[in-house]
Amino acid sequence: MRLFLASQSPRRLEILRQIGFQPEVIVSGIQEHTEETAPERVVMDLSRQKAENVASRLALDASLKGEGLPSDVEKPAVVVLGADTVVCAGGRILGKPHTHEEAEKMIRLLSGRVHQVLSGVTLIELSSGRRLTFAEKTDVEVAPMTSKEIHSYAFSSEPMDKAGGYGIQGLFGRYITGISGDYTNVVGLPASAVYRNLKTLLES
Repeated sequence: MRLFLASQSPRRLEILRQIGFQPEVIVSGIQEHTEETAPERVVMDLSRQKAENVASRLALDASLKGEGLPSDVEKPAVVVLGADTVVCAGGRILGKPHTHEEAEKMIRLLSGRVHQVLSGVTLIELSSGRRLTFAEKTDVEVAPMTSKEIHSYAFSSEPMDKAGGYGIQGLFGRYITGISGDYTNVVGLPASAVYRNLKTLLES
């Protein structure tokens, strides 16, 4: 199987490598926009758009579909993986902050409460057109933070490319008091769910 990751996220790439895959990266060119409003449907819709964008570009490459191979040679599966992650707190969807000031507002909203991290994933098998889209949710509890701690973290280099303005695998880990669900989902990709659904896709 050849696996194409429709994302430039180094964290998603590392997670896939950790569970035994060597994905090739092709960044989706979509402008992220969805008419969905429910967080679970938002991430599934955006993951679907990213995967479809890359799959449509790869479909032009005849070699990926095994064209020209002898009929008795098994054609390799080619799978595109698109993903999207958001943080939800107090009924609000928090994406990636555009400024440190915006990151500070997000961290203040997360301080001392439980929030949800949702990831949507779409898998498309190129030759058959089979596809699966699913979402995974993890509850994350953050300890109460002082205004100084919030400001210091928000104005560090960590928050700017991360949903919700924080990275659990970095300095923000000191404020996490509990997790219910898949830790890798909070990092950016639910490893176990990806593996299970890949097996389902390829065995169907």
